[in-house]
Amino acid sequence: MKSLKLTLVLLLLTTIVFAQKSPRKQVNGTIGHVTVDIDYGAPSVRERVIWGELVPYNQVWRAGANENTTISFDEEVTVKNKSIYAGKYGFFIIPKEDSDWTIILSSENDAWGSNSYNENEDVVRLSVTPQFINENQEELTYSVNNDGIVVAWEKVRLLIPIQ
Repeated sequence: MKSLKLTLVLLLLTTIVFAQKSPRKQVNGTIGHVTVDIDYGAPSVRERVIWGELVPYNQVWRAGANENTTISFDEEVTVKNKSIYAGKYGFFIIPKEDSDWTIILSSENDAWGSNSYNENEDVVRLSVTPQFINENQEELTYSVNNDGIVVAWEKVRLLIPIQ
């Protein structure tokens, strides 16, 4: 009987873990010789209006789903002419309807969502011009290339320049 109960509990946990609508994803890459690790919840568009509705304009967004998105560097990098120490940072975005979007690296890296976001914990803020394209990116993705970090979701692409 104990064996059956244990099996049912494990089956339930497996179902919950693998049925997530916004699964956790990890991406890593290098910029120069610096290793960059990104951990995020990957929501999908699923026929929803993303920018301005699901993700409101002019409000801090956790740049993913569920737990905060985090970005880690194994060595010091430069963002917007500011040295950023090696470490793990919370990553936030403030999308705007008719202007550049605000990108934020925060010393707060273990919050849930953006409700506890505190501007006093910002390490760096920079403005990035979003690129709007015709191709739809169904699931939120991050990638790392020689120029920095690329965020792609729905019809928006953002390049966060990192040196």
